[in-house]
Amino acid sequence: MNGMKLTTNYLGIELKNPLIISSSGLTNSVQKIKKLEDAGAGAVVLKSLFEEQINRDALSMLKESDYPEAQDYILNYTKNNTVEQYLRLIEEAKRSVDIPVIASINCISSKEWFSFAKPIQDAGADAIELNVFILPDNIHENGYLYEQIYDDILLNLSKRISFPISVKIGQHFTNIPAFVKNLKSRGAKGVVLFNKFYAPDIDVDSMTFTSSEVFSNPSDLKQSLRWIGIVSSLVKNIHLCASTGVHDGTALVKQLLAGATAVQVCSVLYKKGPEYISTILSDLMEWMKKHNFNSIDEFRGRMSYKNIPDPTIFERSQFMKYFSDIQ
Repeated sequence: MNGMKLTTNYLGIELKNPLIISSSGLTNSVQKIKKLEDAGAGAVVLKSLFEEQINRDALSMLKESDYPEAQDYILNYTKNNTVEQYLRLIEEAKRSVDIPVIASINCISSKEWFSFAKPIQDAGADAIELNVFILPDNIHENGYLYEQIYDDILLNLSKRISFPISVKIGQHFTNIPAFVKNLKSRGAKGVVLFNKFYAPDIDVDSMTFTSSEVFSNPSDLKQSLRWIGIVSSLVKNIHLCASTGVHDGTALVKQLLAGATAVQVCSVLYKKGPEYISTILSDLMEWMKKHNFNSIDEFRGRMSYKNIPDPTIFERSQFMKYFSDIQ
């Protein structure tokens, strides 16, 4: 395996390999990030700053306050204190590890709270990932208005920072390639497909709400694999990072063959520990050796929508073809 190159360029950043650790509790401290680097991670996305959590914490403090006129002070204090802790994490991580450190913001609006985006850049983060989800639950609003929020967020953010922006999205859009192309035109350097959002479940015995499965499953790979293959062929000059369902080296290879620039992992590391990163990468190298590939660029996108003889394999209509004989 001597001379084998696993390097990839994601968001204009050189990574030693395409394996990125997703924003999660795995990346919320310098100690954890160092373990991930030691295990072979190509980059990390820090645990997100949650706009919703900042607002909730501020509201909680307001309820405990006897001074309504202190609302602005409490909101700003909560926001600034949370941001200061995050900036320290970025600074300490950049001093402690050599791999790229990508900041993450989980946002639900395009309000002025983006004013701390510039400090995040100044703290040394290599890029920023927008983790956006707006639940389309207003029956009186047209669907395009929800997509407009993404536009507003990107335009707002791009005015404040100059380092690369990626956007992590869900899969519930009418036209994913067109949406990704629009994100690119608004300043996104990369897009992560797809996010795994919280979903409610019901305990039928107690008739109470619980959380559905928190971790992804290997079967979830099929959702992002299809769209990585399609979008990588239809949208030019955008870096695509595959996410959700990547639990082993084979899944990593599949996403790269479909056209992914990089791949994020998370759930499997909660189950098997950071050391499993080396197993995933070893599997990748063994596969490359078996097929005589010396670099990822030699096979990336070989199985994408544009590079296979029958691109309709990626299309939904094929479902009927494969299952029409089942009685």
